[in-house]
Amino acid sequence: MPPRFYCPVALSAPAQIRLPAEVAHHALRVLRLRMGEDVVLFDGRGGEFSGRLVDIEGETGVALLQQVEGDRESPLRVCLVQGLAVADKMDWIVQKAVETGVSVVQPVEAERSVLRLSGERAAKRVAHWRQVAVSASEQSGRSYLCEVSDIERLTHWLARPFEGERWVLDPQGGERLSHLSQPRGPVALLVGPEGGWSDAELAAARGAGCRAVAIGPRVLRTETAGVAAVAAMMALWGDY
Repeated sequence: MPPRFYCPVALSAPAQIRLPAEVAHHALRVLRLRMGEDVVLFDGRGGEFSGRLVDIEGETGVALLQQVEGDRESPLRVCLVQGLAVADKMDWIVQKAVETGVSVVQPVEAERSVLRLSGERAAKRVAHWRQVAVSASEQSGRSYLCEVSDIERLTHWLARPFEGERWVLDPQGGERLSHLSQPRGPVALLVGPEGGWSDAELAAARGAGCRAVAIGPRVLRTETAGVAAVAAMMALWGDY
């Protein structure tokens, strides 16, 4: 498979475009590609094109040859509402969420979140997670970018309307995922931080219309629970 690159500009074929500096650097300096080699560009909105690296007046560009047909997006639209996790766990969660087919990752600050972010630190971390999502999309073959939303408090997110079902993972009192019926629309899946949801948060989630769901008798780590649940959902009702 030719290397894939996210290019957030209008794409069409046949045409020649200059690559953004960071994309050109990755292609030439990191992957060591040479002029004339095949690549694939996608715009993050469903457009994907095959092309070839070319020199355009001394700058790195791509000669776009034709649009690549095919839809790799899951019919199941999942929003992963993830309690903030420490260290590189959030990077891993975002990466695997993209690979398993999640549409939106919504980081939330919970009562037991060890990681606390605000202001410039929060903005920088979200920008980093968005780049993780871009890299995961390039690797996994997705032509739509998974949206990584700004950090919100759980209570604020619960207060907002959501067009679809909302499920909160609760290993102690939730219905087994395999016993549920296929959702008719989007699903928001709420996953707690390292310490899990507090009793007050579970009560608030249920009060906001969230359905308590469990994915087995074992308690999974926060970086495992969401990915395992999404994979099971995709096997039951998605495209696995």
